Amino acid sequence: MTFSVDVTVRGYELDTQGHLNQAVYLQYAEHARWELLRAAGLPQDKLLASGVGPVALETTVKFLRELRGGDRVRVTCRFVYTEGKTFTVAQQVLKEDGTVAAEVTGVVGMLDLAARKLISDPAGHLTSLAENPDLLTG
Repeated sequence: MTFSVDVTVRGYELDTQGHLNQAVYLQYAEHARWELLRAAGLPQDKLLASGVGPVALETTVKFLRELRGGDRVRVTCRFVYTEGKTFTVAQQVLKEDGTVAAEVTGVVGMLDLAARKLISDPAGHLTSLAENPDLLTG
């Protein structure tokens, strides 16, 4: 399932050309990931109390269209699981007309906070804790 949150580009997030600063795309993506977990019933405190926390291992951003102050965007988020200790987070930043402004793809793992190692079944762990596990399956 693809989850989304809406964001309005704020003036202080712009670079010297009047475009959304490239680093802010990552903040929007992170905001959408945490909102997805919260909507699934896994707010940050509950997730960390389970002894694990998400860790970004790789992030790629493809910038496709400019965003300017006042633009309203929708940031999507979908978890795509494979076998192993990592999974992919697929995200898009969409303009109001549906045009893709950016694609953000990340490789993520769930870190055992005591052992400081990735857990072997991140999908199973997340869905077992979630109140709305359907939101976590892509």
